[in-house]
Amino acid sequence: MKKRLRIAPGPLPLVLSLLSGCALGPDYVAPTAPETAGYTPEKLGATAASDRPESKSQNFVDDLDIPGQWWTTFRSRQLNDLIETAMRQNPDLQAAQAGLRNARELSVAQRGLFYPQASAGYNTTAGKVGEDVASPLASNQVFYSLNTASVTVAYTPDVWGLNQRQVESVEAQAEMQRYQLEAAYLTLTSNLVLAAVQEASLRGQIAATKRIIAIEKELLDLLRRQKDLGQISNADVLAQEAALAQAEETLPPLDKQLAVQRDLLTALAGQLPQNQIGQKFDFASFHLPRELPLSLPSKLVEHRPDVKAAESNLHSTSAAIGVAVANRLPVLNLSAEFGSSPANWSRFFEPQTLFYTLIGSAAQSVFDGGTLLHKQRAAEAAYQQAEAQYRSTVITAFQNVADCLRALQADARTLKAAIYAETAAQKSLDLTSQQLHLGQVNYLALLNAQQTYLQAAITRVQAQANRYADTAALFQALGGGWWNRLDVAAKADANDDLLGIR
Repeated sequence: MKKRLRIAPGPLPLVLSLLSGCALGPDYVAPTAPETAGYTPEKLGATAASDRPESKSQNFVDDLDIPGQWWTTFRSRQLNDLIETAMRQNPDLQAAQAGLRNARELSVAQRGLFYPQASAGYNTTAGKVGEDVASPLASNQVFYSLNTASVTVAYTPDVWGLNQRQVESVEAQAEMQRYQLEAAYLTLTSNLVLAAVQEASLRGQIAATKRIIAIEKELLDLLRRQKDLGQISNADVLAQEAALAQAEETLPPLDKQLAVQRDLLTALAGQLPQNQIGQKFDFASFHLPRELPLSLPSKLVEHRPDVKAAESNLHSTSAAIGVAVANRLPVLNLSAEFGSSPANWSRFFEPQTLFYTLIGSAAQSVFDGGTLLHKQRAAEAAYQQAEAQYRSTVITAFQNVADCLRALQADARTLKAAIYAETAAQKSLDLTSQQLHLGQVNYLALLNAQQTYLQAAITRVQAQANRYADTAALFQALGGGWWNRLDVAAKADANDDLLGIR
């Protein structure tokens, strides 16, 4: 048991602080970071690359710090503007800010119990006694009035550290709310980046589909001319019309997905669908970061908001054990009342109207059916639960980083292969179209070339989008750089810096 003397702030008598005794229950010790050298069994090198701009290599830089505005690494002015708008208007972020203010005020309120509690009271009484009843006043007056003014001071010494542990618990809860706010901030920015990347992907797929539709329309015109010349049968023309219709059929679902994606971005920006955002995203508006941060494993537990929130919850449950233990011990109460009760105001300060009362009491539960004991055991079980949840959160954090690293390696190889496949498919389609025009191949070869090119074009767009999305996911998995953030001006009280807290 660790002895602690709390010297109460302000001009309070020293004796009040000496009445504070020991804080019962375990003293919290922060968990240590996992002893591991990396996130994967082998060291990962740079990702695969090709000579195409969208398939350049990405390098993992050990212990490279993350900027507070991590999304600026994509060098998209439109994205920066959209996130700036969302920071001001997103209601989920505003709710998290209000939650932090609430937790902080409760923490300050709990600290108030270290001080004596004083209250003032005043009451006045007027009345008339019956003529046959003896008057309570010395002058035997029938009518009387009585004015009573008093000040009451009550103090509960924190002998067993009950309030100290309660303060520790609520402060840990406020800290947890702070990290939940950081998590909300990171989730919002990540969702905006991912939604913007998805919009760019859909626009790329729509563009690829429109290209193949234009090609098939040209081929249909060619086949109709050849049919008119008697070079091919009507069956070939009908087959091309069917192929064109199938390609056109894939366009409306993509348009629908794009419209829904625009609604999502608008909602994330804190606006109604009618007031749709003005920013539009395609791959030309993004630049893939070439150098990717890779925090040291020992720092990951300090950088992940969810891990820090789980640690704060662990701290709160540790303090709750001390609260449960202290509740089983005697409670001491001191109170004093001083006042005056004259019959009229002119006698308010006369000695015979003054009164005072001093009361000291102690209360101890003698029998409660095991309630307090089992509450203590419940607090201990809650701590064990929080400790297991913390370890699970840490494991998940390391898993997230490892998954992102694996994904980025695979994404680079996939995109490189998809670019080669698209290039080859386009060359094959061009060659087959020329051969068909010269009558060197039949129409079946053209249909196969068209389908191959369409699928290759869509696959390349999706592979490119996956690379951007997994890059953003790595920044999110590493914590998003909130510890470097100086960019958010939150509406706050003079003593409350909210998002800018360090």
